[in-house]
Amino acid sequence: MRKFNLKGTVVERMKGIQREEPKPSDAAAAAGDGNPEMSAAFTEEQGVFTVAWRTDVGRLRRNNQDAVILGNGLAGVADGMGGHNGGEIASAGLRDGLLREIRDRKPGHDALREAVQTVNRTLWEQQEKDISLAGMGTTLTIAWPTAKEMIIGQVGDSRAYLLRGGEMTQVTEDHSMVADMVRKGVLTEEQAACHPMRNYITRAVGTEENVEIDITLHERRKGDRWLICSDGLYGMVPRAELKQMLEEENLETAAEKMLRAALAGGGKDNISIVLLQDDTGSAAEENENESAEGRASEEVKPQ
Repeated sequence: MRKFNLKGTVVERMKGIQREEPKPSDAAAAAGDGNPEMSAAFTEEQGVFTVAWRTDVGRLRRNNQDAVILGNGLAGVADGMGGHNGGEIASAGLRDGLLREIRDRKPGHDALREAVQTVNRTLWEQQEKDISLAGMGTTLTIAWPTAKEMIIGQVGDSRAYLLRGGEMTQVTEDHSMVADMVRKGVLTEEQAACHPMRNYITRAVGTEENVEIDITLHERRKGDRWLICSDGLYGMVPRAELKQMLEEENLETAAEKMLRAALAGGGKDNISIVLLQDDTGSAAEENENESAEGRASEEVKPQ
């Protein structure tokens, strides 16, 4: 039984950094040909969202083991781990499998849980049959809006943040060794950020026969902005700067600035970013607006 799933051992990571030449990066190119057009394809019932996304290999890695998930009403990221190409196979397999499993399904926490379990089992069996894929797995942070709520699914240490009313809140909890230590009061956030075991995660998709996914529900409000990202972003850019960039008027500008900041901060890992702006008011807000309009009409109605 695996207690911890390491994104490459510390020794392997050090060798990788020494072996691989930092590559020049052109964030504008990454936003173009490197990031082909994709759509979350939200349904009419889910409402209207503005979406922007980026993914980049970073400055030190040779391949991108992240996968952006957009389609069939879903939006999220998967950060793969595993030797050779195992991480890419895991994250891409999770992306493709999840989009397939939820196709034509009504958004709901039970449906999401079942879909993740099904894909997890497929990835697990794949590595059981192929020894070269042993140890592969992937994080998952996913958003699946209903008409009234945002469903957030979480496995691993990618993250989701919500910007609302000028406040940015991390709405997911990392499944990692250092995060557990922070929650227990053993480490501070500052200590965790530079801890030598910060890359150990305690939960991932595909590493065991069954996986536990955290699912939370959040009331939707018009104007909400969601940031879903791999640790290649939040590990390179201070939280206060992320908040400032998330407040940019244009979502594409915000995504571009985040990518450039992560690369400027070192680009030590793959970087994936998905931004969502909720342009549809919640049902409660719409009902309240309709009631207010009705009351106003009654007040000015001629006698």
